[in-house]
Amino acid sequence: MDFSLEGKVALITGGGRGIGKAAALGLARAGADVAVASRKLPDLEKAAEEIKGLGRKSLAIAVHVGRVEEISNLVDQVKAEFGRIDILVNNAGTNPVMDPALEIGERAWDSIMNLNLKGLFFLSQAVARVMKEQDGGAIVNVSSVEGITPGILPVYSISKAGVIMATKVMAQEWAQYNIRVNAVAPGLTRTGFSEALWSSPAILEVAMSRTPMRRIAEPEEMVGAIVFLASESASYVTGQVLAIDGGSTI
Repeated sequence: MDFSLEGKVALITGGGRGIGKAAALGLARAGADVAVASRKLPDLEKAAEEIKGLGRKSLAIAVHVGRVEEISNLVDQVKAEFGRIDILVNNAGTNPVMDPALEIGERAWDSIMNLNLKGLFFLSQAVARVMKEQDGGAIVNVSSVEGITPGILPVYSISKAGVIMATKVMAQEWAQYNIRVNAVAPGLTRTGFSEALWSSPAILEVAMSRTPMRRIAEPEEMVGAIVFLASESASYVTGQVLAIDGGSTI
């Protein structure tokens, strides 16, 4: 089994904190040079310094992946710095509201879909074009258990279900170019992004009643699966969704 990413170049969106930062450090520990991207440069710069502290090269790039016009510049910068892109982790996501489906507005819908689904697809497309000219690559999309079983975030759930289908569509079409595309579906995880959920005693109680392991995840618990799916140990794995959820989707 080969979990080494030595000589590989990875690009991670939402790489400044939470699951994205944990994944960036995990990929670096496995040997990859890592470019981290998100909207907030200060967070990215801190992550990049930690990656360099592990002896790997790193690049921090401020970008809004939900704006398709910014994607080509992101890919060009990474390719110019490292010469190639072997791994893409689509981790950037948003959910600005907790309104029920009967009340959510078009602006919130567009905000969620633009980043969670449209940006993910068009960034994957741009990176796949680079990978096609190389010897292939691996794309890991970060979906959610809410994309498998709907919870209390209706449009977020719809967007993450879309990520699962996008994973399958891309995997089916791009396998001919030796590009593998898989997804992880985290359960409730202790990040700043989901703090409004796990910091609410009422929401946490309901979530734990549906989780056999009776606890929420830590960001670092997502890393092993992401490294596996990015590595040669997963050379015959594509189009799959791995729920990392303490059993909640059971």
